[in-house]
Amino acid sequence: MTTGPHQTLPYRTLLFICCGVAFGCYCGTWMRLPVVPLYATSLGADTVLVGLINAAFLLMAGSFSLPLGMAADRLGPKLLASLGLLILAASSFLLYFSRAPLELVWIYLFSGVGLAAFGPTLMTLVANISPATHLGRSYGWYTTALYTGMTLGPGMGGFIAQRGGFLLVFLFSGVLTLVVLGVFLVSLPRVALKPPGRETPAPRPGFLSLLANRPLVGCWLATLGGCFGLGMFITFLPLHAHHQGLEIAQIGLVFSAQGLTNALSRLPFGYLSDMVPDRRVLVMAGLAGFALAMAGLALSQNVVHFLLAAVILGISMGLAFTSVGALIPEVVPSPSLGLAMGGYNSVIYLGMMVSSAFMGPVIRVIGFQGGFLCTAVLNFLVIPLFWVLMKGYPGPQKTRAGA
Repeated sequence: MTTGPHQTLPYRTLLFICCGVAFGCYCGTWMRLPVVPLYATSLGADTVLVGLINAAFLLMAGSFSLPLGMAADRLGPKLLASLGLLILAASSFLLYFSRAPLELVWIYLFSGVGLAAFGPTLMTLVANISPATHLGRSYGWYTTALYTGMTLGPGMGGFIAQRGGFLLVFLFSGVLTLVVLGVFLVSLPRVALKPPGRETPAPRPGFLSLLANRPLVGCWLATLGGCFGLGMFITFLPLHAHHQGLEIAQIGLVFSAQGLTNALSRLPFGYLSDMVPDRRVLVMAGLAGFALAMAGLALSQNVVHFLLAAVILGISMGLAFTSVGALIPEVVPSPSLGLAMGGYNSVIYLGMMVSSAFMGPVIRVIGFQGGFLCTAVLNFLVIPLFWVLMKGYPGPQKTRAGA
């Protein structure tokens, strides 16, 4: 193993480090999600304020992912990701000392910036360390670790809160995130060399130049459509399922089914993405699965129907998003990869936020079934738009030449 400032560890070791850091960060951050609304209520917050707390988190994460992704291109992904971990840890400790509902809004605004600094920059780092022939499986491993952390975190937070109270969750979250930061700083080289087979274009295009990159816009559009559907699921599925007679435990089981299939499908679909001649086909298949899942949720009448639709949704997310994550490094110049990944993370959070804000009034008029069916139609319409925008896609053979 080499240790110089311009030397790097083997690809598999670097990927293992990134996956471990992603798992620890999202596990520590997501363990707060089921606890903060209950804690806010205990401090006197009403339903509107609780919704404002979560909206603040999504707004800041979505708004800052793009500019901080651009900063990662200039300052390096390791520095920005470390800063994001530090902010997330600090926000957990601030929650521990908070005693008023409005304080939680400001803390979650701060926390959203931390996630925006961490998420896109670590994705950029994964792309930078991966050989061109391994992009799909790299994002398969990475997103599997990420979603496993998201799946286990809320359960851990609920268990700790039940045993030791809300404040212990925040303390545990902050300590875990600091440990992850220490591991990241110690184990990852300061500069990771670009692996063989990856081109290194000289100029660094700006944001306006990337907007003219039709394949990149297509990747962002596919992500936006999928996350609009995901926001619909997260925000309105509990109300829709309860209206159809499901108990709270059954609704939790539906969420677990979606999260588990989403996490477990990432790795095999990552390998599949490296094997197929054209990743675009997998993205379109995933979007079609999104549409089918939304329609299935609209028509579900019992727990079995909801579970089946949730499984289809989880598999479709694994197929579409893993392939999109591997497509982006193939369609943008390497010096602008952080900016591109920042845009990718921005549309994830903004898509979920827009769905939560826009579909509420729609559902009030046409009902839950109509709202989910409208979301299904929207995801289906994204498919031809994605195909048209991806016509300029250079193809995997060009980006993998010499690999």
